Amino acid sequence: MNRYEGRRALVTGGGSGIGQATVLRMLSEGGHVVAADVSAAGLADTVAKAGADAERLTTVEVNIADEASVRSGVAAAVEALGGLDVLVNAAGILRSSHTEQTTLDQFQLVLQVNLVGTFLMIREAIPALLEGNDSAVVNFSSTSAMFAHPYMAAYAASKGGVQSMTHALAAEYAKSGIRFTAVQPGSISSGMTDGSGQSKQSQGPGLPEDADMSLFMKLAPAIGQGFAGPESVAGVVAMLASADGKFITGTEVRIDGGTHF
Repeated sequence: MNRYEGRRALVTGGGSGIGQATVLRMLSEGGHVVAADVSAAGLADTVAKAGADAERLTTVEVNIADEASVRSGVAAAVEALGGLDVLVNAAGILRSSHTEQTTLDQFQLVLQVNLVGTFLMIREAIPALLEGNDSAVVNFSSTSAMFAHPYMAAYAASKGGVQSMTHALAAEYAKSGIRFTAVQPGSISSGMTDGSGQSKQSQGPGLPEDADMSLFMKLAPAIGQGFAGPESVAGVVAMLASADGKFITGTEVRIDGGTHF
């Protein structure tokens, strides 16, 4: 499949996990891609994994929580690509804690990165997307936006906001030719988790030491042998932003192995 031949995409979180898998998937289908990430080391890893496809890959360091960084990063991406057809907002952070012990700064940080960061990327990319070809934006919500994930109130709030914003944007830009969809990953082993649902130390503290694990009993995937790899999500993202998804907008796709029926 070469669904991305001649297609220009910007992917945040492109230095690890699902973002990196999405970059590699779009490159494998012939796309020209800019991978954006706050981690220079992560971006270097993506370039290495791209192999021969790296000739169609550009990297840019972007902190999506910072308005100036987003503005300059999107501008650099659009210049490198000569325009923009696809934006994938995969970057995000996960923080887990007892809500009564969560500081305002901790709560606001999660919202700033996951929700405000997604907004900033979209706002800065819209002018280029309006000039693009069959433009599409894929945002990252989460199963936590609709189902109870204990100790993750800030994360759930941020992803619920992303999901609601996706619907509003889809309506606003439907007649302008930009499609907006969201994915809801769950039970996915990625750069954000250690494969058991707990956040990695590099991304923030894991579950509280006294967490009641019985609250997570219903969060096991119903199919497969456990957590799926990030490529399970990347394939769906690639479909949504391609011509195969041309009649899909204003909705979300849950990718969780049947964790939530």
